[in-house]
Amino acid sequence: MNAVSIVIGSICILVIAYRLYGTFMMAKVLKINNLKETPAQKLNDGKDYVPTNKWVTFGHHFAAIAAAGPLVGPILAAQFGYLPGLLWLLIGAVIGGAVHDLVVLFASMRKQGKSLSEVAKDELGPVAAFCTGLAMLFIITITMAGLSMVVLHALEKNPWGTFAVGITIPIAIGVGIFYKKTGNLKFASTVGFILLMVGVFMGPYIQTTVIGEWLTFDAKTLSLILPIYAFFASALPVWLLLSPRDYLSSFMKIGVFIALIIGVFVINPSIQFPAFTEFLSGGGPVIAGPVWPFISITIACGAISGFHAFVGSGTTPKMIQKWSDIKVVGFGAMLVECLVGIMALIAATVLHPADYFAINSTPAVFQTLGMNVVHLPELSQQIGLDLEGRTGGAVTLAVGMTYIFTSIPWFSHLSAYFFQFVIMFEAVFILTAIDAGTRVARYLIQDFFGELYRPLKKVDWAPGVIFASALACFMWGYLLYSGDIGSVWALFGVSNQLMASIGLIIGATVILKVSDKRRYMLTCLIPLAYLYVTVNYAGYWMVKNVYLNAAAAGYSPLNATLSIIMLVLGVVILIASIKKWIELIKPKTIQLSA
Repeated sequence: MNAVSIVIGSICILVIAYRLYGTFMMAKVLKINNLKETPAQKLNDGKDYVPTNKWVTFGHHFAAIAAAGPLVGPILAAQFGYLPGLLWLLIGAVIGGAVHDLVVLFASMRKQGKSLSEVAKDELGPVAAFCTGLAMLFIITITMAGLSMVVLHALEKNPWGTFAVGITIPIAIGVGIFYKKTGNLKFASTVGFILLMVGVFMGPYIQTTVIGEWLTFDAKTLSLILPIYAFFASALPVWLLLSPRDYLSSFMKIGVFIALIIGVFVINPSIQFPAFTEFLSGGGPVIAGPVWPFISITIACGAISGFHAFVGSGTTPKMIQKWSDIKVVGFGAMLVECLVGIMALIAATVLHPADYFAINSTPAVFQTLGMNVVHLPELSQQIGLDLEGRTGGAVTLAVGMTYIFTSIPWFSHLSAYFFQFVIMFEAVFILTAIDAGTRVARYLIQDFFGELYRPLKKVDWAPGVIFASALACFMWGYLLYSGDIGSVWALFGVSNQLMASIGLIIGATVILKVSDKRRYMLTCLIPLAYLYVTVNYAGYWMVKNVYLNAAAAGYSPLNATLSIIMLVLGVVILIASIKKWIELIKPKTIQLSA
């Protein structure tokens, strides 16, 4: 199998899905009407509610949803072979993810851009709303820890990468201020992008200086720095850091993957992995469980992801300028993210399997596999870092992309630059999601605790903003500091897909209210049925075999408790929603019989 065939086939499927299924969802299922004011127009406050250009909103939304998931999930899932991940990415994104993102964004905008817990209160009642709010708090906390975990091993003792990532913060603030003052988006974008590239190329000169020593951090130190950064990103006005950083990074994200697609077409690398590996039934060094349900848990973003519900009912609905923009922003961004996941899968599977497993498992575990590395020593020498045992997926993607780019003769001597650029690219992917995710967590905390103390409900009340931001950062920062990629990523996967199930439940309820035909509800019910069974079985498997198994590496009663609480909340929400669906259907049945 060669990479070009996979890329061409995938792009064709995604374009057709956008053109046909996306149009059907907009015109027939949701009945979009541009004559109505959007929440951004109606509640424009210049801070949280800001009518924003369609493509800037797309950039923000895509940057916020396309975090570690579409990069790391497919790489970790490559343990099973290239085919399971490829099939789940395409089927999950078209049938599940794009629909989920569209209906959640639509549902939030119908309620003036409220969070999903507030939407649940209006659509499903107070019990479901309480359970949804509590589940969202658990899930966003775990999600932020899971996303942040990926950055740690990539930036650990890597001053070049740390500098390149850190410099994006003042650049984004400068772009935000300049655009706010002048309104000149093109000039601000051009200068910002050039400065990002300068940051990467300055790395070799920085890492051997005193600044390089200051920027050489271990994983524990980085796990303290990230929540502190997120606190400021959550508390600052959206136009100052979050929006310009997301907008700039979306250019880089899309640009890098376009370059990767071109690189794949130029050299047409062979997929080194088999379609299926011997780890289908479980026992792999990267993912302990079997291919089902863990292919759908490991690959979340890129196929269907509950984290998107936080963005789709958090920052994005407060920025949409026209109702018709939600097709590009909601449905379209999800399909682009699917392509990102496919390219990440290709970058992992063009590596020799032994090199892949050497990077993604500890040296002790790798020794038990009976494999011998092939190109890894040479790649480590060219890049200037020891690559073995750098688990988490981020380094694998950087190595895979570097391998592809440097196969082009012009770039053969630039391995270190490509590697560090991709590390910055990945970290910016993740940090933009941390920006938006922590801000969404702040909104959730203010909504949730605002029932006890009303001033907290005000999103512009400074003491409330500081309290909620600090609490959000402390909660996910604790998990980040005390966890490891194996335990945290699995917990993230289960919680993330449970959130996607909740999003589909609410989406199905909204469709039942706004659509002319009840059968359109199946657009949400079909992916919901698969996802709900999958996430509950995966949660049960992890609790039984890992979290409460003292002999397992990921033994954690805390993770077991969190998993059980979330799964119980999911059951309560589903029961409440079924009761609501029956109520909504009954009057129509009586009217027809009369």
